[in-house]
Amino acid sequence: MHRYVVGVDFGTLSGRAVVVRVADGAELGSAVHEYAHGVLEEALPGNGRLLPPDWALQVPEDYREVLRHAVPEAVRAAGVDASEVVGIATDFTACTMVPVLADGTPLCEVPDYRDRPHAYVKLWKHHAAQAQADRINRLAEQRHEPWLGRYGGLISSEWEFAKGLQLFEEDRELYDLTEHWVEAADWIVWQLCGRYVRNACTAGYKGIYQDGAYPGPDFLEELAPGFSGFVPEKLEHEIGQLGQRAGTLGAEAAAWTGLPAGIAVAVGNVDAHVTAPAAQATAPGQMVAIMGTSTCHVMSADVLREVPGMCGVVDGGIVAGSWGYEAGQSGVGDIFGWFTRTGVPADYARAAETAGEGLHEHLTRLAAGQEVGEHGLVALDWHSGNRSVLVDHELSGVLVGLTLATRPEEIYRALLEATAFGTRVIVETFRESGVPVEELVIAGGLAKNELLMQIYADVTRLPLSVIDSEQGPALGSAIHAAVAAGCYDDVPSAAKSMGRVRRGVHLPDEERAQAYDALFAEYRHLHDHFGREVPAMRRLRAVRRAAVARRHDREGSTA
Repeated sequence: MHRYVVGVDFGTLSGRAVVVRVADGAELGSAVHEYAHGVLEEALPGNGRLLPPDWALQVPEDYREVLRHAVPEAVRAAGVDASEVVGIATDFTACTMVPVLADGTPLCEVPDYRDRPHAYVKLWKHHAAQAQADRINRLAEQRHEPWLGRYGGLISSEWEFAKGLQLFEEDRELYDLTEHWVEAADWIVWQLCGRYVRNACTAGYKGIYQDGAYPGPDFLEELAPGFSGFVPEKLEHEIGQLGQRAGTLGAEAAAWTGLPAGIAVAVGNVDAHVTAPAAQATAPGQMVAIMGTSTCHVMSADVLREVPGMCGVVDGGIVAGSWGYEAGQSGVGDIFGWFTRTGVPADYARAAETAGEGLHEHLTRLAAGQEVGEHGLVALDWHSGNRSVLVDHELSGVLVGLTLATRPEEIYRALLEATAFGTRVIVETFRESGVPVEELVIAGGLAKNELLMQIYADVTRLPLSVIDSEQGPALGSAIHAAVAAGCYDDVPSAAKSMGRVRRGVHLPDEERAQAYDALFAEYRHLHDHFGREVPAMRRLRAVRRAAVARRHDREGSTA
């Protein structure tokens, strides 16, 4: 009798489930369920309360709906008997935080708090805690905190402490009511098995947990009087290692999913980190870029180094026995999507429709006909801030070289190139810090764009391998489910049988690579000028926040 596992990937806009055969990793059926509320960036649901700039919230019930819909639909699509499923595992975007009561109830599900923004899930791209992150970084540097170097010298506004400090300072009542400050990756496992276990991945990368400890109470008290209890009262909890069993599927979750109660539920994980085993990329020198709305770069190494601007280095953060590194770009696919929504004239949309193409496909085809540098443009890929290596979400996008002759496909290509340049900055920073990068392995939906992939190969001068799965994170979760169920001894051995990759799909072209070297030099100049020397973008952010606040006040007074 065959055995099967289910992997569930909770993304930014939807959740997807895949049913995988344990023996060989064959993906037999999958299903996607869109979040009903999507991302809350303008207003709360129900009462329509307006949100300030840089907020990004979600509704936790949308996550449960993925379990109710995507999992049983994937099992039906696979044509397998649910009784043959032996385990389930999940992964999540990170850092996505849920304030909950002692029993795991999110505060936004308590009727009295539904009109309070801080009661909702703070999605990974909630960047409104940048001021708190700045203070954490300044104080940690002043105090020479030893953990700071493990995060490239900078803590992100996306992470647990900055978001927690924002809650503490902006809604103290809700902070005091919060019993647990929980990663969504752990909250969904709690929903499945009835047991709260912190996963080692998010604890290390997003929760400043290093060498068995969090930042101390004296640091937190100096940061904000009264905040010293944050770790013991809200954050600290049992930590489970990746691939371990968190518990077994409870009766309620079994009814949601249609899976047998009592099967293994794996410790939670992050979508990017769980993808590395799915791509059979856990050896030193293999950097995995999971490319979607944003890009996360992860890799394992046998050396511990401090890489400027990295998101973190964690012992066993990807697989046991290796140092796991993370870096990333906050906007990639989001940038391309923004441009097609806002920057393309109607005649291009009509031409794409006539050609039977989507706008992305149409612009890509037109852009592919250009020589490197023919558009005369250079862009900065900071439309959603910079995650690595500057770690500053007050930064914003730039496009240099526009003329009255510039065409949409040229801008589109410049934006594609900008994200490749951002990845090259990350790769070079790792190398300069003593962490070799020899291969780039691509996962995520953007791997389908042949032009984009070739640009990345040419810009980075690296061979590009591509995961041989359209559901990389879900497959990675399924691999962890197989380990948690006892089907394999560890994640690397499971990955060897169940992971899938196509090696060397895109190779760098020397002539184009040389042309890109010249463009990259211009990108690097702009990168350092706006990112390190001139705070113009931060000033403009402040101007925007003030203007939006005045509008909200005006609209509120006339409501």
